[in-house]
Amino acid sequence: MPDVSRHIFTSESVTEGHPDKIADQVSDAVLDAILKADPMGRVACETLVTTGTCIVAGEITTTDLKFFKDIPDLAREVIKDIGFTSSDYGFDYKSCSVMSLIHGQSPHIAMGVDTGGAGDQGLMFGYACDETEELMPLPIMLAHKLVQRLSEARNKGEVAHLRPDGKSQVSVEYVNGKPARIDAIVVSTQHDPHASKPNTMPDGLVEAIRSEIIGKVVPANMVDAETKYHINPTGCFEVGGPHGDTGLTGRKIIVDTYGGMGRHGGGAFSGKDPTKVDRSACYMARYIAKNIVAAGLASRCEVQLAYAIGVAEPVSVLVSTFGTGVVDEERMTEIVRNNFPLTPKGIIAHLNLRRPIFRATAAFGHFGRTGEGFTWELTDKAAALRSDARVA
Repeated sequence: MPDVSRHIFTSESVTEGHPDKIADQVSDAVLDAILKADPMGRVACETLVTTGTCIVAGEITTTDLKFFKDIPDLAREVIKDIGFTSSDYGFDYKSCSVMSLIHGQSPHIAMGVDTGGAGDQGLMFGYACDETEELMPLPIMLAHKLVQRLSEARNKGEVAHLRPDGKSQVSVEYVNGKPARIDAIVVSTQHDPHASKPNTMPDGLVEAIRSEIIGKVVPANMVDAETKYHINPTGCFEVGGPHGDTGLTGRKIIVDTYGGMGRHGGGAFSGKDPTKVDRSACYMARYIAKNIVAAGLASRCEVQLAYAIGVAEPVSVLVSTFGTGVVDEERMTEIVRNNFPLTPKGIIAHLNLRRPIFRATAAFGHFGRTGEGFTWELTDKAAALRSDARVA
Protein backbone atom coordinates (compact mmCIF):
# COMPACT_ATOMS: atom_id res chain seq x y z
CA MET A 1 0.00 0.00 0.00
CA PRO A 2 1.23 3.55 -0.66
CA ASP A 3 2.56 5.55 2.28
CA VAL A 4 0.04 7.91 3.89
CA SER A 5 1.31 11.21 5.27
CA ARG A 6 -0.62 12.73 8.18
CA HIS A 7 -0.10 15.89 10.19
CA ILE A 8 -2.17 18.29 12.27
CA PHE A 9 -2.02 22.06 11.71
CA THR A 10 -3.55 24.58 14.11
CA SER A 11 -4.58 28.23 13.68
CA GLU A 12 -6.24 30.69 16.02
CA SER A 13 -8.37 33.83 15.77
CA VAL A 14 -9.73 36.36 18.25
CA THR A 15 -12.85 38.52 18.54
CA GLU A 16 -12.96 42.27 18.04
CA GLY A 17 -13.05 42.60 21.85
CA HIS A 18 -9.65 41.00 22.36
CA PRO A 19 -7.37 43.72 23.81
CA ASP A 20 -4.85 43.53 20.96
CA LYS A 21 -7.66 43.84 18.45
CA ILE A 22 -9.13 46.84 20.28
CA ALA A 23 -5.74 48.49 19.84
CA ASP A 24 -5.63 47.57 16.14
CA GLN A 25 -9.11 48.98 15.55
CA VAL A 26 -8.35 52.27 17.30
CA SER A 27 -5.16 52.65 15.24
CA ASP A 28 -6.98 51.92 11.99
CA ALA A 29 -9.85 54.25 12.94
CA VAL A 30 -7.25 57.01 13.32
CA LEU A 31 -5.86 56.10 9.90
CA ASP A 32 -9.32 56.15 8.31
CA ALA A 33 -10.13 59.52 9.83
CA ILE A 34 -6.94 61.01 8.39
CA LEU A 35 -7.47 59.48 4.93
CA LYS A 36 -11.08 60.68 4.84
CA ALA A 37 -9.95 64.29 5.31
CA ASP A 38 -6.53 64.06 3.66
CA PRO A 39 -5.98 61.10 1.28
CA MET A 40 -2.27 61.93 1.09
CA GLY A 41 -1.84 61.92 4.88
CA ARG A 42 0.89 59.79 6.43
CA VAL A 43 0.07 57.72 9.49
CA ALA A 44 2.04 55.40 11.77
CA CYS A 45 -0.26 55.03 14.75
CA GLU A 46 0.17 52.68 17.73
CA THR A 47 -2.35 52.11 20.51
CA LEU A 48 -2.06 50.59 23.99
CA VAL A 49 -5.08 49.67 26.08
CA THR A 50 -5.16 48.53 29.70
CA THR A 51 -7.45 48.88 32.69
CA GLY A 52 -9.14 52.27 32.43
CA THR A 53 -6.64 53.65 29.90
CA CYS A 54 -6.16 54.01 26.15
CA ILE A 55 -2.90 55.54 24.88
CA VAL A 56 -2.62 56.56 21.21
CA ALA A 57 0.90 57.36 19.99
CA GLY A 58 2.92 57.61 16.79
CA GLU A 59 3.63 59.86 13.85
CA ILE A 60 1.08 61.59 11.64
CA THR A 61 1.60 64.09 8.85
CA THR A 62 -1.59 65.72 7.57
CA THR A 63 -3.05 69.00 6.37
CA ASP A 64 -6.05 68.37 8.69
CA LEU A 65 -4.46 69.78 11.85
CA LYS A 66 -7.76 70.04 13.74
CA PHE A 67 -7.91 66.23 13.69
CA PHE A 68 -5.54 65.88 16.64
CA LYS A 69 -8.06 67.19 19.16
CA ASP A 70 -10.61 64.60 17.95
CA ILE A 71 -8.50 61.53 18.81
CA PRO A 72 -10.00 60.90 22.30
CA ASP A 73 -13.56 61.00 20.97
CA LEU A 74 -12.60 58.76 18.06
CA ALA A 75 -11.00 56.17 20.38
CA ARG A 76 -14.04 56.18 22.66
CA GLU A 77 -16.39 55.62 19.72
CA VAL A 78 -14.40 52.56 18.63
CA ILE A 79 -14.43 51.14 22.16
CA LYS A 80 -18.19 51.71 22.35
CA ASP A 81 -18.80 50.04 18.98
CA ILE A 82 -16.82 46.99 20.06
CA GLY A 83 -19.09 46.56 23.07
CA PHE A 84 -17.22 47.82 26.13
CA THR A 85 -20.15 49.88 27.34
CA SER A 86 -20.29 49.04 31.05
CA SER A 87 -17.97 49.73 33.96
CA ASP A 88 -18.72 46.16 35.08
CA TYR A 89 -16.28 45.06 32.36
CA GLY A 90 -13.35 46.89 34.01
CA PHE A 91 -12.95 48.99 30.84
CA ASP A 92 -15.58 51.09 29.10
CA TYR A 93 -15.77 53.95 26.65
CA LYS A 94 -17.31 56.44 29.07
CA SER A 95 -14.87 56.19 31.96
CA CYS A 96 -11.54 55.21 30.37
CA SER A 97 -8.93 57.91 30.00
CA VAL A 98 -7.58 58.51 26.49
CA MET A 99 -4.09 59.95 26.10
CA SER A 100 -2.83 61.18 22.72
CA LEU A 101 0.93 61.24 22.15
CA ILE A 102 0.88 61.85 18.39
CA HIS A 103 3.61 63.89 16.72
CA GLY A 104 4.88 64.58 13.19
CA GLN A 105 6.65 62.13 10.91
CA SER A 106 10.43 62.25 10.48
CA PRO A 107 11.35 64.44 7.47
CA HIS A 108 14.05 61.91 6.58
CA ILE A 109 11.41 59.23 5.95
CA ALA A 110 9.40 61.74 3.91
CA MET A 111 12.42 62.37 1.68
CA GLY A 112 12.22 58.83 0.35
CA VAL A 113 8.44 58.46 0.28
CA ASP A 114 7.79 61.78 -1.45
CA THR A 115 9.77 60.61 -4.48
CA GLY A 116 7.73 57.39 -4.72
CA GLY A 117 10.00 55.09 -2.75
CA ALA A 118 9.07 52.63 -0.03
CA GLY A 119 8.49 54.02 3.45
CA ASP A 120 10.82 51.44 4.98
CA GLN A 121 12.85 48.37 4.17
CA GLY A 122 11.39 44.94 4.77
CA LEU A 123 10.14 41.66 3.37
CA MET A 124 6.47 40.84 2.83
CA PHE A 125 4.70 37.58 2.08
CA GLY A 126 1.39 36.67 0.48
CA TYR A 127 -0.18 33.22 0.41
CA ALA A 128 -3.09 31.39 -1.20
CA CYS A 129 -4.22 27.80 -1.54
CA ASP A 130 -7.21 25.89 -2.84
CA GLU A 131 -8.43 24.48 0.51
CA THR A 132 -11.42 26.85 0.76
CA GLU A 133 -13.56 28.94 -1.57
CA GLU A 134 -11.74 32.01 -0.22
CA LEU A 135 -8.45 30.41 -1.36
CA MET A 136 -7.24 30.48 2.24
CA PRO A 137 -5.96 27.74 4.57
CA LEU A 138 -8.86 25.90 6.20
CA PRO A 139 -7.66 26.21 9.85
CA ILE A 140 -7.54 30.02 9.88
CA MET A 141 -10.80 30.40 7.93
CA LEU A 142 -12.68 28.20 10.40
CA ALA A 143 -11.07 30.01 13.34
CA HIS A 144 -12.16 33.38 11.90
CA LYS A 145 -15.69 32.16 11.23
CA LEU A 146 -16.04 30.87 14.81
CA VAL A 147 -15.18 34.24 16.36
CA GLN A 148 -17.30 36.10 13.81
CA ARG A 149 -20.23 33.90 14.75
CA LEU A 150 -19.45 34.46 18.45
CA SER A 151 -19.57 38.22 17.88
CA GLU A 152 -22.76 37.96 15.84
CA ALA A 153 -24.48 35.89 18.55
CA ARG A 154 -23.46 38.44 21.19
CA ASN A 155 -24.61 41.46 19.21
CA LYS A 156 -27.94 39.88 18.26
CA GLY A 157 -28.57 38.49 21.74
CA GLU A 158 -28.77 34.94 20.40
CA VAL A 159 -26.58 33.57 23.19
CA ALA A 160 -26.96 35.01 26.69
CA HIS A 161 -24.13 36.18 28.98
CA LEU A 162 -21.50 36.83 26.27
CA ARG A 163 -19.03 39.70 26.62
CA PRO A 164 -16.76 41.13 23.90
CA ASP A 165 -13.46 39.30 24.45
CA GLY A 166 -12.99 35.83 22.99
CA LYS A 167 -10.77 33.41 21.08
CA SER A 168 -10.99 30.36 18.85
CA GLN A 169 -8.54 27.71 17.74
CA VAL A 170 -8.96 24.96 15.14
CA SER A 171 -6.69 21.94 14.58
CA VAL A 172 -7.10 20.28 11.18
CA GLU A 173 -5.70 16.87 10.31
CA TYR A 174 -4.17 16.72 6.83
CA VAL A 175 -3.82 13.48 4.91
CA ASN A 176 -1.36 13.59 2.02
CA GLY A 177 -1.43 17.37 2.17
CA LYS A 178 -5.24 17.75 2.03
CA PRO A 179 -7.59 18.66 4.92
CA ALA A 180 -9.34 15.48 6.02
CA ARG A 181 -10.95 16.12 9.42
CA ILE A 182 -10.97 18.48 12.38
CA ASP A 183 -9.05 17.10 15.31
CA ALA A 184 -9.76 19.79 17.93
CA ILE A 185 -11.82 22.95 18.39
CA VAL A 186 -11.25 25.53 21.12
CA VAL A 187 -13.65 28.39 21.88
CA SER A 188 -13.03 30.70 24.84
CA THR A 189 -15.39 33.58 25.49
CA GLN A 190 -15.63 36.26 28.14
CA HIS A 191 -18.96 36.03 29.96
CA ASP A 192 -21.08 37.50 32.74
CA PRO A 193 -20.54 36.18 36.29
CA HIS A 194 -22.69 33.24 37.33
CA ALA A 195 -25.71 34.46 39.27
CA SER A 196 -24.98 32.32 42.32
CA LYS A 197 -21.77 30.31 41.77
CA PRO A 198 -18.58 32.40 41.81
CA ASN A 199 -15.80 31.50 39.37
CA THR A 200 -18.00 29.34 37.15
CA MET A 201 -19.72 29.89 33.82
CA PRO A 202 -23.43 30.74 33.60
CA ASP A 203 -25.66 27.69 33.28
CA GLY A 204 -26.16 26.48 29.73
CA LEU A 205 -23.34 28.53 28.17
CA VAL A 206 -21.19 25.55 27.14
CA GLU A 207 -24.14 23.89 25.45
CA ALA A 208 -25.11 27.13 23.69
CA ILE A 209 -21.60 27.64 22.33
CA ARG A 210 -21.50 24.04 21.13
CA SER A 211 -24.84 24.33 19.29
CA GLU A 212 -25.11 28.01 18.32
CA ILE A 213 -21.47 28.82 17.58
CA ILE A 214 -19.58 25.66 16.64
CA GLY A 215 -22.63 23.92 15.21
CA LYS A 216 -23.41 26.88 12.93
CA VAL A 217 -19.87 27.16 11.54
CA VAL A 218 -18.01 23.85 11.43
CA PRO A 219 -18.95 21.48 8.57
CA ALA A 220 -20.52 18.33 9.99
CA ASN A 221 -18.56 16.14 7.58
CA MET A 222 -15.27 17.41 9.00
CA VAL A 223 -15.90 16.26 12.59
CA ASP A 224 -16.09 12.72 13.95
CA ALA A 225 -16.20 10.81 17.20
CA GLU A 226 -12.52 11.61 17.81
CA THR A 227 -12.88 15.39 17.44
CA LYS A 228 -12.09 17.14 20.73
CA TYR A 229 -14.02 20.19 21.97
CA HIS A 230 -12.61 22.64 24.52
CA ILE A 231 -15.09 25.38 25.51
CA ASN A 232 -13.74 27.84 28.10
CA PRO A 233 -11.28 25.17 29.24
CA THR A 234 -10.46 26.90 32.56
CA GLY A 235 -14.15 26.92 33.48
CA CYS A 236 -14.42 30.67 33.94
CA PHE A 237 -13.58 33.75 31.82
CA GLU A 238 -15.18 36.72 33.58
CA VAL A 239 -12.22 39.11 33.49
CA GLY A 240 -11.41 39.97 29.88
CA GLY A 241 -10.65 42.79 27.49
CA PRO A 242 -8.07 45.40 28.56
CA HIS A 243 -8.93 44.78 32.22
CA GLY A 244 -7.69 41.21 31.86
CA ASP A 245 -4.71 41.80 29.56
CA THR A 246 -2.90 44.77 28.08
CA GLY A 247 -3.52 45.22 24.35
CA LEU A 248 -1.08 46.59 21.77
CA THR A 249 -1.33 47.37 18.07
CA GLY A 250 0.37 44.78 15.89
CA ARG A 251 0.51 41.81 18.26
CA LYS A 252 -1.81 39.57 16.24
CA ILE A 253 0.09 39.44 12.96
CA ILE A 254 -0.46 35.70 12.46
CA VAL A 255 -4.19 36.03 13.17
CA ASP A 256 -4.20 38.90 10.66
CA THR A 257 -2.64 36.81 7.89
CA TYR A 258 -2.69 33.04 7.33
CA GLY A 259 -2.76 31.50 10.79
CA GLY A 260 0.88 30.46 10.58
CA MET A 261 0.61 28.71 7.22
CA GLY A 262 3.00 30.46 4.91
CA ARG A 263 5.79 32.70 6.13
CA HIS A 264 5.57 36.17 7.68
CA GLY A 265 7.99 39.06 7.28
CA GLY A 266 7.30 40.40 10.78
CA GLY A 267 5.63 43.71 9.96
CA ALA A 268 2.20 44.58 11.37
CA PHE A 269 -0.59 46.24 9.38
CA SER A 270 -2.88 48.34 11.55
CA GLY A 271 -2.28 52.06 11.97
CA LYS A 272 -0.06 52.28 8.88
CA ASP A 273 -0.97 54.26 5.77
CA PRO A 274 -0.44 52.53 2.40
CA THR A 275 2.97 54.11 1.74
CA LYS A 276 4.16 51.65 4.38
CA VAL A 277 4.99 48.52 2.41
CA ASP A 278 4.52 46.45 5.56
CA ARG A 279 0.85 46.84 4.72
CA SER A 280 0.42 47.62 1.04
CA ALA A 281 3.00 45.15 -0.28
CA CYS A 282 1.52 42.36 1.85
CA TYR A 283 -1.85 43.15 0.30
CA MET A 284 -0.29 43.03 -3.16
CA ALA A 285 1.51 39.76 -2.38
CA ARG A 286 -1.82 38.20 -1.32
CA TYR A 287 -3.47 39.57 -4.48
CA ILE A 288 -0.76 37.99 -6.64
CA ALA A 289 -0.83 34.63 -4.86
CA LYS A 290 -4.63 34.45 -4.93
CA ASN A 291 -4.78 35.21 -8.65
CA ILE A 292 -2.14 32.56 -9.38
CA VAL A 293 -4.21 29.93 -7.57
CA ALA A 294 -7.47 31.21 -9.07
CA ALA A 295 -5.87 30.95 -12.52
CA GLY A 296 -5.13 27.26 -11.93
CA LEU A 297 -1.38 27.86 -12.18
CA ALA A 298 -0.80 26.30 -8.73
CA SER A 299 -2.79 24.83 -5.86
CA ARG A 300 -0.53 26.51 -3.29
CA CYS A 301 1.40 29.73 -3.79
CA GLU A 302 3.56 31.99 -1.67
CA VAL A 303 4.87 35.33 -2.92
CA GLN A 304 7.72 37.28 -1.33
CA LEU A 305 8.35 40.95 -2.07
CA ALA A 306 11.23 42.91 -0.49
CA TYR A 307 11.93 46.66 -0.46
CA ALA A 308 14.59 49.19 0.53
CA ILE A 309 13.62 52.52 2.09
CA GLY A 310 13.28 55.26 -0.51
CA VAL A 311 13.58 52.81 -3.43
CA ALA A 312 10.52 52.29 -5.61
CA GLU A 313 11.13 48.93 -7.27
CA PRO A 314 11.28 45.84 -5.06
CA VAL A 315 14.79 44.54 -4.44
CA SER A 316 13.48 41.00 -4.95
CA VAL A 317 10.40 39.11 -6.13
CA LEU A 318 9.99 35.39 -5.45
CA VAL A 319 7.12 33.04 -6.27
CA SER A 320 7.03 29.60 -4.63
CA THR A 321 4.41 26.97 -5.57
CA PHE A 322 5.66 24.07 -3.43
CA GLY A 323 5.82 21.75 -6.41
CA THR A 324 2.21 22.43 -7.45
CA GLY A 325 2.89 24.91 -10.27
CA VAL A 326 2.12 24.22 -13.92
CA VAL A 327 5.08 26.36 -15.01
CA ASP A 328 8.48 26.63 -13.35
CA GLU A 329 8.93 29.23 -10.62
CA GLU A 330 11.42 31.36 -12.56
CA ARG A 331 8.83 31.74 -15.31
CA MET A 332 6.12 32.37 -12.71
CA THR A 333 8.14 35.24 -11.25
CA GLU A 334 8.53 36.72 -14.75
CA ILE A 335 4.75 36.46 -15.28
CA VAL A 336 4.16 38.29 -11.99
CA ARG A 337 6.47 41.14 -12.97
CA ASN A 338 4.68 41.41 -16.32
CA ASN A 339 1.19 41.63 -14.84
CA PHE A 340 1.34 43.42 -11.48
CA PRO A 341 2.54 46.91 -10.48
CA LEU A 342 5.06 46.43 -7.67
CA THR A 343 6.21 49.96 -6.78
CA PRO A 344 4.51 51.53 -3.73
CA LYS A 345 2.74 54.09 -5.93
CA GLY A 346 1.66 51.41 -8.38
CA ILE A 347 0.31 49.18 -5.59
CA ILE A 348 -1.60 52.05 -3.96
CA ALA A 349 -3.18 53.06 -7.27
CA HIS A 350 -4.04 49.55 -8.44
CA LEU A 351 -5.60 48.47 -5.14
CA ASN A 352 -7.15 51.91 -4.52
CA LEU A 353 -5.72 52.18 -1.01
CA ARG A 354 -5.95 55.92 -0.32
CA ARG A 355 -9.42 55.51 1.16
CA PRO A 356 -10.84 55.11 4.68
CA ILE A 357 -11.29 51.33 4.35
CA PHE A 358 -8.95 50.02 7.01
CA ARG A 359 -10.86 49.74 10.27
CA ALA A 360 -12.89 46.90 8.73
CA THR A 361 -9.65 44.95 8.27
CA ALA A 362 -8.64 45.21 11.93
CA ALA A 363 -10.76 42.31 13.20
CA PHE A 364 -11.35 38.80 11.77
CA GLY A 365 -8.32 38.88 9.47
CA HIS A 366 -7.18 40.93 6.49
CA PHE A 367 -7.50 38.10 3.96
CA GLY A 368 -10.24 35.77 2.79
CA ARG A 369 -12.71 38.65 3.17
CA THR A 370 -15.41 40.11 0.94
CA GLY A 371 -16.58 43.68 0.58
CA GLU A 372 -15.91 46.75 -1.52
CA GLY A 373 -12.76 47.73 0.34
CA PHE A 374 -10.97 44.39 0.04
CA THR A 375 -9.57 44.97 -3.44
CA TRP A 376 -6.65 42.60 -2.82
CA GLU A 377 -9.15 39.72 -2.67
CA LEU A 378 -10.25 40.15 -6.30
CA THR A 379 -9.28 37.50 -8.85
CA ASP A 380 -9.53 39.80 -11.85
CA LYS A 381 -6.01 38.99 -13.06
CA ALA A 382 -6.54 35.22 -13.32
CA ALA A 383 -7.40 35.18 -17.03
CA ALA A 384 -4.41 37.36 -17.93
CA LEU A 385 -2.07 35.11 -15.94
CA ARG A 386 -3.39 31.98 -17.70
CA SER A 387 -2.88 33.67 -21.06
CA ASP A 388 0.64 34.81 -20.20
CA ALA A 389 1.51 31.32 -18.99
CA ARG A 390 -0.06 29.89 -22.18
CA VAL A 391 -2.28 27.56 -20.17
CA ALA A 392 -5.66 26.68 -21.67
